[in-house]
Amino acid sequence: MSIAGTFTNWLKSTKVGLQDQVKKFQNRDFLDAVVAGCALVAAADGSIDSSEKQKMAAYIGRSEELKVFNMNDVIARFNHFVSGFEFDHGVGKMEALKVIGKYKNNSDAARIVVSVCCAIGAADGHFDEQEKSVVREICAVVNLNPAEFQL
Repeated sequence: MSIAGTFTNWLKSTKVGLQDQVKKFQNRDFLDAVVAGCALVAAADGSIDSSEKQKMAAYIGRSEELKVFNMNDVIARFNHFVSGFEFDHGVGKMEALKVIGKYKNNSDAARIVVSVCCAIGAADGHFDEQEKSVVREICAVVNLNPAEFQL
């Protein structure tokens, strides 16, 4: 099986039950970590353009995993993190990684954040190398092995 096929199979199997796992951690800090990860993946190429914002909004709107959160809260927090990237990419990235880093000692929650980031990276059918690189950085921040996520 090809690497892409293996990754696709992993992504499908990971998505099963992810919503129930997200419900266990349904709180503001976890919402921030998930949405910060979404913003990091969207900004992987150095900027977040309108098509990336639309992709993120569409994914969030149809995502079974994120339906446990109030959509207005999700969008407000996403816009908060995006504004950090728009102000200064490096500062926005550090803020997002700091929020995600709160879960470095909670591997269950960290795995969910990384899994959602992988799903967002692949939402357009192409999980490109820049997006994978950002998710690898997230893995490093939360002390997870990127290989666990086929990265």
